[in-house]
Amino acid sequence: MVPRELIGTARVPGGEDLRLFRRGADFMIVLDRNELMNSRMSGSEEALATMTIERLQGRAAPRLLIGGYGMGFTLRAALAVLSDDARVTVAELVPEIIAWAQGPMAALTAGCLDDPRVAVMQIDVADMIAEGPGEYDAILLDVDNGPDGLVRAANNRLYGMRGLHTAREALRSGGVLAVWSAAPDAAFARRLSVAGFAVEERTVRARSNGKGANHTIWFATAP
Repeated sequence: MVPRELIGTARVPGGEDLRLFRRGADFMIVLDRNELMNSRMSGSEEALATMTIERLQGRAAPRLLIGGYGMGFTLRAALAVLSDDARVTVAELVPEIIAWAQGPMAALTAGCLDDPRVAVMQIDVADMIAEGPGEYDAILLDVDNGPDGLVRAANNRLYGMRGLHTAREALRSGGVLAVWSAAPDAAFARRLSVAGFAVEERTVRARSNGKGANHTIWFATAP
């Protein structure tokens, strides 16, 4: 078996260290013993983008906010189907994530960070959401393992009632808050409804070939 090589480490503000590993042509981002991302498993992150954009059909010059760059699966999938007049802001709190994308994972990144439709901000996505009432047609969140705040306890503020109300205010009428999770969370789904969203929960596979673990995406539509 090809050995796993440590490429870099990064401190998550208010959290623990992330580690980037490479095994052959594959990359893994790991927190403690939890593998958060793997370059062979992109299906559910791509679905986060494509299934959200399906729900925005007919909107001129859509504006999207993506919380968490990760390995760029969601961003690349969004750019592949968005119109030329779309604008996508990526909020990534950990600068090394972007450095890895532009360095050892440049082939995987495939130039998506240089797309003229894209702006990358080194900022907590919660702060971006709070800055702009009525600013976005869609907010796509994949900043943690789901609403449980595994990577960083402060991420919980996105998924509590106050954070959900703030997200609803940041969306234009009929806009979509899409949230990725490694597992179902009935309590979170209820909070979305209480916060005033129309909620659709979908189960998607981890791999783009329809295999792998089941992941959950909530599509919450603002009134």
